[in-house]
Amino acid sequence: MKHVVILGATGSIGCSTLSVLAAHPDRFRVLALTAATGVDKLFAQCQQFTPRFAAMQDPAAALLLQKKLKDAGSATEVLSGTEGLVALAAHPQADIVMAAIVGAAGLLPTLAAVEQGKTVLLANKEALVMTGELFMQKVAKHGATLLPIDSEHNAIFQCLPLPMQQAGHLTRLSEHGISRLLLTGSGGPFLNRPLDSFAQITVAEAVAHPNWTMGQKISVDSATMMNKGLEFIEARWLFNCAAADIQVVIHPQSIIHSMVQYTDGSVLAQLGQPDMRTPIAHALAFPERISSPVQPLDFFTLQSFTFKQPEAARYPNLYLAMAASAAGQGATTALNAANEVAVAAFLTEKIAFTTISKINEQCLNYFQSYQASSLDDILALDAETRAYARQLLGML
Repeated sequence: MKHVVILGATGSIGCSTLSVLAAHPDRFRVLALTAATGVDKLFAQCQQFTPRFAAMQDPAAALLLQKKLKDAGSATEVLSGTEGLVALAAHPQADIVMAAIVGAAGLLPTLAAVEQGKTVLLANKEALVMTGELFMQKVAKHGATLLPIDSEHNAIFQCLPLPMQQAGHLTRLSEHGISRLLLTGSGGPFLNRPLDSFAQITVAEAVAHPNWTMGQKISVDSATMMNKGLEFIEARWLFNCAAADIQVVIHPQSIIHSMVQYTDGSVLAQLGQPDMRTPIAHALAFPERISSPVQPLDFFTLQSFTFKQPEAARYPNLYLAMAASAAGQGATTALNAANEVAVAAFLTEKIAFTTISKINEQCLNYFQSYQASSLDDILALDAETRAYARQLLGML
């Protein structure tokens, strides 16, 4: 019986994780669930899964949850704030920690799980984007097991030879006959939209992903392909490779989740429904396989597969992320912070869709040469970039 902590239980990844866990009550026990402010949803999850602990990042929300659980006769203990999340991620009874908090808020609890040598299922890509080298050093130092949950990284992981899966970032692609990683992306909802209409894109249009059901921030990132840019940065750290080792391929059908190209000419691909419960089930039981609630592919009903190269004019954020990856840790930390501020402004209709990349580019140009080698440096740069991005927004 494995005890599981879910950081970000009320989001799409958290809910998908609980769906898989519910199908295997003989293998997994929910130790703790956390959320930011969604009291009612976390309360319902606590009622269903009876975790020993729950935590809300917002202290006021934690008090409301505590009262609701007490009134319902629940024995679940409620913690609050970042401190509460960190404590649960590092809890001695936790075997598996699902790191599914979106954005920089997930960094500290994810690092806490790594530092306690947990099996960490990484859905929070910002942890690697912000702290890359530092994060992977901690994984090695503390003997943590890091398994990717993003469908693309999980697909690449499944297509790697077993020795590389076991050695992870301690080995190199060329040592295993691998020439390139092919990182696929759908292209989002604006793949074929005329470029001259991008300034009129609404929030409702941007969050309506054609294939995946995701939260608003991730959906906007998919529409701009910043999501793929962050995944590009993440893949470099996860698989210990250079930018030249990764190629981004637009695959609108989202059936091939990514591919690995070998030096002998072979290309291995992982296919499946666009449903996050597949990579979650894979990582929860790795190296075993367990069933998930996802229906298998029916190849007789699939449409044709198509592929194309992403256009820089259509997806400037993707190319900004690739440039930041080449520039170094300070650049990727700053770009991530700027993007979170810019996307939040777009979601509240303060800026146009096309302004997101402009804010990101200005912040990247300003901060890309900054050095950030310690956690304190990284957090300081993150805060400074956010302040600068807000200053830029105030000038519009």
